Amino acid sequence: MTDSTLKKADLVEELVRDTDLPPKESEAVVEAIFGSIISALQGGDRIEIRSFGSFRTRQRRGRNGRNPKTGVKVEVPPKRIPFFKPSKELKDRVNGGAPAAPATGAAPGPSQS
Repeated sequence: MTDSTLKKADLVEELVRDTDLPPKESEAVVEAIFGSIISALQGGDRIEIRSFGSFRTRQRRGRNGRNPKTGVKVEVPPKRIPFFKPSKELKDRVNGGAPAAPATGAAPGPSQS
């Protein structure tokens, strides 16, 4: 396993390669997607991207903390944090499995001819 990090610029480069869009337009697409996700989370909405996962915010309680430099007690206020939950298909793909078959809505059972 390599210790590499995929950066936003790498996503833009992949988009340029895959779509033949100019770099400036590809960068605008990536920025628009991230901007939409951030705006939705700020508004308290949940984002679901099928076969990838979902984003939402979670509420953290306030608590008493301690300044690591001085040791002084500080009050940490409650806050919302972003939370990502990967889909089953994404988990399977990351672990080397084949992607899940799409659901057809029909119950499995003997076929009738």
